[in-house]
Amino acid sequence: MNADTEPTAAAESQVDARRSPIRAATPADAEAIIRMRSEYVLSAPLTEDWVRRCTDELVPRLTPRGDARAFVVDAPDGTMAACALGLIHPVLAAPNYPRGRAARVHVVATHPDHRRRGCARAVVSALLDHLADVENVTLFELHTSAEAALLYREFGFTGSPALMRMTRHSQSAVAAAGAQPDSTCVPPQQYADALPRAAAFVCLYVTDEDDRPLQLHSVYSPGHPWHMIGGAMDLGERPWDAAVRECREETGMTAAGPPQLLATVYGQPRAHRPYSTLQLIFDGGRLTAEQIRGISLNPREHDEARVMPLAEWEALMPARDFVRLRAVEEARRTGVAAYVDIWGDA
Repeated sequence: MNADTEPTAAAESQVDARRSPIRAATPADAEAIIRMRSEYVLSAPLTEDWVRRCTDELVPRLTPRGDARAFVVDAPDGTMAACALGLIHPVLAAPNYPRGRAARVHVVATHPDHRRRGCARAVVSALLDHLADVENVTLFELHTSAEAALLYREFGFTGSPALMRMTRHSQSAVAAAGAQPDSTCVPPQQYADALPRAAAFVCLYVTDEDDRPLQLHSVYSPGHPWHMIGGAMDLGERPWDAAVRECREETGMTAAGPPQLLATVYGQPRAHRPYSTLQLIFDGGRLTAEQIRGISLNPREHDEARVMPLAEWEALMPARDFVRLRAVEEARRTGVAAYVDIWGDA
């Protein structure tokens, strides 16, 4: 064996989920699970007092009579490489969870030395299988990061990372009902409730006859003091119809069309706004000086309409807002629709 293929001591000490046994946690694992949570899940590590307090609480809950279940992978040196902890709790029964048992996936953590080897996937899979097939849990919930949400979607979870949910029946229950495991029919309302949340907005990019952008000054949004004409779409409202309505409500003008889409703008879910945003920005045309003077603002929303050269807007706006404005200006100038996915805290 040549030097390039000779295993190193570090490589031999790393865990591979395909070969490392996954086992159910016992009360003796409580402290290690708490320390994994402290180091790799929480935003700030626990103090030793809190480690002891949480360990004392988890020990009895990891017994057969308790409400906690966990699966772990051990590293070759005997330390914990990865763990997944679920907490079982009762809910009111419903057709999709007739036993009224739910579980929250509370902790999933992997030591940095053993990441990218399938450990998290392995312990989560073992935990979900046990909860569904042994504990008769049918409703699952969790909170995660946007990056980790991709893993949980593979298991069947849906929704925003702030709250992902899944209903799953044990294999024995599926067989007893005479159905195939892969052919579950979800009622329309349940499917709708499980979809990730998003809000849709429309905007009009309007300039004067010299192509200087017109923007409105907000009286209610200090984070976005200047913005284009526009707002949220109503349920069932077509995007262009929403743009026409917002233009009329905010300025007293009627957008003439025809609809010409300049940009699509996407915003990620955030802590205080657990849903995505999607903006469609249409070309609102060029206004004469007389039309600009005739703008009638809604004082509950805006107190000024201002026209300035594009470069001068940068000093008055958050950086991400100006990126959007500049992309829309370029889309009109070049005729190539823009896509922006760094929209700020709308």
